[in-house]
Amino acid sequence: MHPKYLFLGAAVLFAQAFPSAAQLTAQPLVSGPTTQQQIPSTGVALTLEEAVAKALAANAGLRATALDVAIAEGARRQAGLFRNPEVSFVREGTQRGTRTQTVQLSQVLELGGKRSARINLAERERSLAVGNLSVARTDLRAEVTAAYFDALSAQERVQIAQVSLDVASKASFAAERRVAAGRVSPVEQDRSGVALSTARLELSQAQSELSIALLTLAAYWGETVAVSRPLVAPGLDLAPVPSLNELQQRLDSSPQMRRARLQVEREEAQVGVDRSQRIPDVTLIVGSKKDDQIGRSQTVLGVSVPLPLFNRNQGSLQASLSRAEKARTELEAERLRLNQSLASAYQRTQLYREQVRTMRDDVLPRAQRVFDAAVTGFEAGKFSFLDVLDAQRTLLQIRTQYIQTQFDRYRAAADLGRFVDADSTTPNNRIAP
Repeated sequence: MHPKYLFLGAAVLFAQAFPSAAQLTAQPLVSGPTTQQQIPSTGVALTLEEAVAKALAANAGLRATALDVAIAEGARRQAGLFRNPEVSFVREGTQRGTRTQTVQLSQVLELGGKRSARINLAERERSLAVGNLSVARTDLRAEVTAAYFDALSAQERVQIAQVSLDVASKASFAAERRVAAGRVSPVEQDRSGVALSTARLELSQAQSELSIALLTLAAYWGETVAVSRPLVAPGLDLAPVPSLNELQQRLDSSPQMRRARLQVEREEAQVGVDRSQRIPDVTLIVGSKKDDQIGRSQTVLGVSVPLPLFNRNQGSLQASLSRAEKARTELEAERLRLNQSLASAYQRTQLYREQVRTMRDDVLPRAQRVFDAAVTGFEAGKFSFLDVLDAQRTLLQIRTQYIQTQFDRYRAAADLGRFVDADSTTPNNRIAP
């Protein structure tokens, strides 16, 4: 076989591995299993929705946060209980006939609304625990989404590196045959050998990054082995997200803002508890005293009230008032921080959306046409082998950048989901792709 046709076979392999410009525009990018053992190729593909569901159901950190709600519920139950009464027995004297015996029951009556203030504080702490759980779920969803697309991007890079290696191998063989036939300089064979070695290194690096990414993804639902199922990219969706002004208006209902407001309510409830402690409690005493010397019993009634001369809980009240003011200040700081983070995520989403659109509609088709023209020109004897290799390398780089940009857009949309409702059923309000 003529060496030129050996390289043309490599070009056909590349063209089959990567869709044409028209195909890229007409259909979304979907990952699939390859022949490489390093890429998961068994079982049904693991979708993003399934990965998020597995993490929400089995993540150890999320379960620990959920237990805080159960702890707060126990504290709420304890806060509503009344003080236990006390019973005491006192004997004066040891000789029968002269001793006295007293049995009495004491009950503390809480004044100043202590019990209601304590219940209110416990309820605020339970609400805060629920708010922390909501933030943890939102953060976990965004983190799993980012980890999923990191692994998916690594999977795509392995596929591209494998195709590049296959093409470089056949191209190197074609160059060797051309040198043996005396048609080209041996330098061309050396250059093709360098390209082949570089392709091997890129494939090895891509496989290593994929293994790490799959292990990281599996750790979110408590597994210590890498994901063994292939990943699949969602359909390409370049629909615009709601405007930044609309998203900022929805920011007040974000999990982070709800948690910050609940923290303010919790500190204000603590102020109520410390304020109620300024009023002393009253202890009622009821009992019976038997005097053996006079041979009769007497009823004992009493009241015990501590005198608030020195300790009126003034230090604790001052501290709780300062903590409440601090929580209100942190609420304003959190609002500013979320606005900045939201604006940053929004700008990244818009930027990546335009980059994906430009690369899909303009850059990729142009690179594909350059490669096709180089192959055709090489067949006609107008271009050299290096011209085709250069066009191939350019197309590979652009396609890799296109995949990375597409996945960056998904991650930016996941960041938006941290701050606003990403699960809205209204198409115009949808954030997540």
